[in-house]
Amino acid sequence: MSVLAIRSDACELDFLALGALVHRLDPGIIPIHRAHRFEVHVSGGEYNVAANLSECFGLQTAIATAMVRYPIGELVQSRVRAMGVRAFYKWFEHDGVRGPNIATVYSDRGAGVRPPIVFYNRANEAGALLKPGDFPWDEIFAKGVRWFHSGGIFAALSETTSELIVEAMQKAKAYGAVTSFDLNYRAKLWNSVGGPQRARERIARIVQHVDVLLGNEEDLQLGLGIVGPDVQVERSKLDPETFFQMIDQVVTQFPQVRAVATTLREVHSTNRHEWAAVLWLDGQRLLSPTCTLDVVDRIGGGDGFAAGLIYGFLTGRSPDESLRLGWAHGALLTTFPGDVTMAKLADVEAFARGGSARVQR
Repeated sequence: MSVLAIRSDACELDFLALGALVHRLDPGIIPIHRAHRFEVHVSGGEYNVAANLSECFGLQTAIATAMVRYPIGELVQSRVRAMGVRAFYKWFEHDGVRGPNIATVYSDRGAGVRPPIVFYNRANEAGALLKPGDFPWDEIFAKGVRWFHSGGIFAALSETTSELIVEAMQKAKAYGAVTSFDLNYRAKLWNSVGGPQRARERIARIVQHVDVLLGNEEDLQLGLGIVGPDVQVERSKLDPETFFQMIDQVVTQFPQVRAVATTLREVHSTNRHEWAAVLWLDGQRLLSPTCTLDVVDRIGGGDGFAAGLIYGFLTGRSPDESLRLGWAHGALLTTFPGDVTMAKLADVEAFARGGSARVQR
């Protein structure tokens, strides 16, 4: 019997995410302060997982989110449709001047010794206005949802968004869905709404309803208050031992958690990383292979890992194969511009089995 009680009956959705959509303005390798043009990517940590599972892995996915009636909203909607993701929108009217808005993320790619720069304009963001009662959860979940997912970026937007996640998690569990949460701790966001202590209080309320937790050592320390090493101490980022040692504290505090997973990344330069991933599954400790990445765009790699891992679980793959699928898909995603996948399932599976970058003839 699987550690995760995944529904095998007919369900309308394999995967449902709750989060905020954003549009990311990307000048490529040109620093933002010297940019003359930007590529527009539609993103959002929770949405990215849904888009990856639809586009690459062929699952039926959806996003519950805020949408604004104005041209940026139309752009975002078209990209969501193009990725095959169904949308449950809470609609907001734009006043023509101040919003509410679809948030903007500015992110250049850096190059070599120059790191990427990321900053936000989330002023008057529609996603932050979402609150309990905004979505017909009973109607949605009654049609069958196998997996429900949200994350720490959305939780940090406002007091009401974290409460909305709790409401949705409770409904998901009541209808038999597996629940997952990506801690995705972002200090800039949490500092604007109460700081680390408030973050730990809000996140703890959510994680008590979670089956699968995603997050690295820093996320566990800052998001959950788990005691661990000084995150500033220089050491190998590929060593999973400290991560595994922290899991005992996680499951003591949240005994219903069945799985915890994260990526491991050693950054040599902006474009050269060593990449691995780890999974703790109900006492089992699993480690992926390590590969060298020549990174085109690192944004979204963690969401790519989450999608591959979840796909493995949903399709009944072994724990080791599920981890490898997440590791492989996350690696491939860093070779594409933008936040969501352009990979094909066959390529992910080949790389997970030990494939190479030799020319395919």
